[in-house]
Amino acid sequence: MSNRPSDDAAAPPRVTRAPGSVSALVVDDEPLLRTHLAHHLAQLWPELEIAGEARNGREAVDLVMQLQPDVVFLDVHMPGMNGVEAARLMGDEVQIVFVTAYEQYAVAAFEQGAIDYVVKPFDVDRLGESVARLRRRVAERRRLGAGGGPGHVARIAGDAPEAASSEALARLPAGDLDAVLSALAGELRRRAPAGDRLQWIRASVGQMIKLIPVDEVLYFRSDEKYTLVVWVGGEALIRKSIRELLDGLEPETFIQIHRSTIVNLRFVAQVIKGPNETAEVHLKGRNETLSVSRNHVHWFRQY
Repeated sequence: MSNRPSDDAAAPPRVTRAPGSVSALVVDDEPLLRTHLAHHLAQLWPELEIAGEARNGREAVDLVMQLQPDVVFLDVHMPGMNGVEAARLMGDEVQIVFVTAYEQYAVAAFEQGAIDYVVKPFDVDRLGESVARLRRRVAERRRLGAGGGPGHVARIAGDAPEAASSEALARLPAGDLDAVLSALAGELRRRAPAGDRLQWIRASVGQMIKLIPVDEVLYFRSDEKYTLVVWVGGEALIRKSIRELLDGLEPETFIQIHRSTIVNLRFVAQVIKGPNETAEVHLKGRNETLSVSRNHVHWFRQY
């Protein structure tokens, strides 16, 4: 049974797959497009199991860690963390195929880095070519029994095309995968509408409405009804859920460390490993600590 996104913040359990089976994760913020892609994949690759679906980059990273799929079909443009930012956090054991509306700068970047992609609305022939490559690649990886190293993003054969439209992308050497992904992630953030990111949090403090600069927020912690905002000037309660906040916060600065907690990395002093793949976050100049659940501890494995 597929793990589909829902309003429940609880992480889905790990799944057990039959030996030799191949599983995939489908990531797109549009439910209808997830359904269309899954339908095409069922026709082109009947043996493929759609192990889960995600609606944004943060959910996708968490599900990859939990479900350990072989392949991720990853939409480039999503609220909050975009697909390219998410791909760079997924480790080297998963093959990634980017899904994008046709935009020259993105397509040129993918081709310049020899990265596999499909364009929506989906072209069955193009998708079929990607599926054929993925089947060969998954089989080869299993035969060799080795990880993909830094080239975990699925790569396509062929020559790099003309330079990308962005100057930053155009200066990159062809085939420099990590540099291409880094530059494209920056380009996507630059082109994102300014209104996509929260700048202020409106909160009731006594009889006043307080405008809290997002940059001054240390962490958010929610319960069933309210979310506590802790910032350098005090504390307040708001009615926004953790999921709503994540969609508007800068993904490189604010990360979810527990189903009920988001922390601002700028205020993290250190992270102490705990038992059973958990951890504790210690904040700069504060006495309280924040718990990191096992489903979110992967954010700190690179530190």
